[in-house]
Amino acid sequence: MTDPTERLTTALAGRYAIERELGAGGMATVYLAHDVRHDRKVALKVLRPELAAVIGAQRFLAEIKVTANLQHPHILPLFDSGEADSFLYYVMPYVEGESLREKISREKELSIEESLAITVGVASALDYAHRHDVIHRDIKPENILLHDGQPLVADFGIALAVSQAGGNRLTETGLSIGTPQYMSPEQAMGDREVDPRSDVYSLGAVLYEMLAGDPPFTGSSAQAVVAKVITEKAPPVTTHRDTVPPHVAGAVAKALRRLQADRFHTAAEFAYALTHTSSGVGVSVGPGEDAVPVPAVVRLLRTTALPWTLLGLAVAGLAYMGVRSRPMERLSDPVVRASLQLPPSLYLDRAELSLSDDGTRLIVTARQGGRRTLMVREMNGSEFTAIAGTDDADNHFISPDGNWVAFRAPGGMKRVPIDGGPPATINDARWAGGDWTSDGMLYYSQSYVSG
Repeated sequence: MTDPTERLTTALAGRYAIERELGAGGMATVYLAHDVRHDRKVALKVLRPELAAVIGAQRFLAEIKVTANLQHPHILPLFDSGEADSFLYYVMPYVEGESLREKISREKELSIEESLAITVGVASALDYAHRHDVIHRDIKPENILLHDGQPLVADFGIALAVSQAGGNRLTETGLSIGTPQYMSPEQAMGDREVDPRSDVYSLGAVLYEMLAGDPPFTGSSAQAVVAKVITEKAPPVTTHRDTVPPHVAGAVAKALRRLQADRFHTAAEFAYALTHTSSGVGVSVGPGEDAVPVPAVVRLLRTTALPWTLLGLAVAGLAYMGVRSRPMERLSDPVVRASLQLPPSLYLDRAELSLSDDGTRLIVTARQGGRRTLMVREMNGSEFTAIAGTDDADNHFISPDGNWVAFRAPGGMKRVPIDGGPPATINDARWAGGDWTSDGMLYYSQSYVSG
């Protein structure tokens, strides 16, 4: 009987040269290969034969095309996919480094700072993919690679492609998508239709393990773990490590709640809760929901002239950092807290809020009728109104005079009059956030990804 590796080597001759096996997982065997055409090392992943038989080449290749368009600094891209001699394979970059699993196995617990940095990077990748209607479904330490200290999420969308392509036949064979220790309760119960909150749960379980040394639920078998995931409440991470800050422990607990409605709605909200303690202005997002903390607002001088001069701060792989010429003075005004009730038809899509300098206008990122948009409310009123031209917007901030809002959207940075008018594109660069100063300057961060 012909060795499978020999068959694969023969089938891929002239395209990829198999060098050695790197490992095997629940869905695929991973090989280090040489991309002959581009003269580079790649990770070539071959689906398990029984999985390939259930799915079929045509369906799998059609579904996997969705993931090929995901481009994010923390997502490992898809180079290629195909079928050869009944093998279904997909190709990703070969990353020099280690997986998060290898790091946890070596160090047991990670520092709190490093754990949060890894989680926030993965949350950024998840939020981007979720906004493109792609759910990972198999977030676990093995699928998080560490390269130069930065996390890269691997196999993004592969589980989705397998699930969609396999359909009911996948369940009938006994094969499952996901890993018990990191499965959300809805995945553990066999739900095929999952939403971003399932990935949030899995990421919460990964962070829990980085902090505590073990995932929230363990057991002698996969069935025992699944039973706990479905029926039990995760023990507080502070029972294993009492140095975890309260706001981090609270965010982990919320991410791991059994009921989807009780978790963070988005990965961005989870990341925000991990990196911000409860201070400043609190805005409640709905009945019984936790308050979303907002940093204190620094008052800026208002100006009527707003020259559109841009200063790009090229920050490789880093979030926006405010640049100031002198230390910020302590605010003499008392902290003000306000609770604003969103109508039932709206919910916060991300933990992003912008308040005008004079405190008269509040802008939030919300979903209404299934679409994400920016909503404005006059603080002396009670209604939230959609801002025209802001579909799929995020990372917003208001001009000092309170008349304009700048935001990120497909195609780059844009601005639009809050009271109505067509949006204008400012810059088509990939950016993460910014600020608008009283002299009309826009400061923004621009990320570059090295090839």
